[in-house]
Amino acid sequence: MLIRSKAPLRLGLAGGGTDVAPYSELYGGTILNATINMFAYATIEPREDGNIILNSIDKGEKYELKSLQMLDIDGNLDLHKGIYNRVVKDFIQKPLSFELSTYVDAPPGSGLGSSSTLVVAILGAFAEWLGLPLGEYDLAHLAYEIERIDLKMAGGKQDQYAATFGGVNFMEFFKDDKVIVNPLRIHEKYLDELANNLVLYHTETSRLSSRIIEQQSRNVEQKNKITIEAMHKLKEQAIMMKESILKGELDKIGHILDFGWQFKKNMASEITNQMIDDVYDAAILNGATGGKVSGAGGGGFMFFYCPGNTRSNVIEALKKFGGQTKRYQFTSKGLTTWTI
Repeated sequence: MLIRSKAPLRLGLAGGGTDVAPYSELYGGTILNATINMFAYATIEPREDGNIILNSIDKGEKYELKSLQMLDIDGNLDLHKGIYNRVVKDFIQKPLSFELSTYVDAPPGSGLGSSSTLVVAILGAFAEWLGLPLGEYDLAHLAYEIERIDLKMAGGKQDQYAATFGGVNFMEFFKDDKVIVNPLRIHEKYLDELANNLVLYHTETSRLSSRIIEQQSRNVEQKNKITIEAMHKLKEQAIMMKESILKGELDKIGHILDFGWQFKKNMASEITNQMIDDVYDAAILNGATGGKVSGAGGGGFMFFYCPGNTRSNVIEALKKFGGQTKRYQFTSKGLTTWTI
């Protein structure tokens, strides 16, 4: 028997960072994101020999362990272990024997929410296998708790909900820890045009998002006015983006992205660097009207809105920086699980 799952990665279109504590706990956060056809995958194959095999195919890491009720968090595939530990603690109360294999279409540090999406995919596979009573909100919240509380990994809340629900969503994060996911009904031609005009570019660099997020959080804790005002503006950006996409006013999107990017850079010093600035400037010079670094910043993927027929000019201009552009489509489905 094989239990499989997949969950989509996401583009954070607006409001990024306002879902991160302590800002979200003090002021509430607002995010607009959309999932794309790049995925995190998980497969569980039950065993009966009292062992656990953890296999991260894309990272080239594989470990065989004795089946215990609690696995040591020791720096080796801790996401996999942390999910297992929480599932056993909350639902099963006994050791399990299995092989867990995972693969992610984007590398760690890409800015597409790969780590949190992998947590959702693995948790979904366990839920499918064990029949766990988890609705969409329950599963996304549990994924958040495993990553942020159990494993103490810095980050926000949007990625777990995007991967679980899928589609284009306007998300609200309230001071009392409540989250509301509002799916947006967008005309298909607007989504096709948006996917065509948003050029997704991988800088061929990665970054440790936790370091940037920790600096951002410290700035809020220390009541840094520039950082807090920037995050207020990013909440406004999310509302602006929602209205433009729903109305099909797509030519405004580049300017809304640029509006957000100028403020996002004020949240933490490592969000941008000379390489990112040079790529951004080249894209604008060749026809893009705005863009941003995906995720926390510092590297990974960037994307740019290229109206009309400027897409090819922007792609050509970015070649000299050594990165790669990637074709994609938006996807409406979130976490999917099945058993063979």
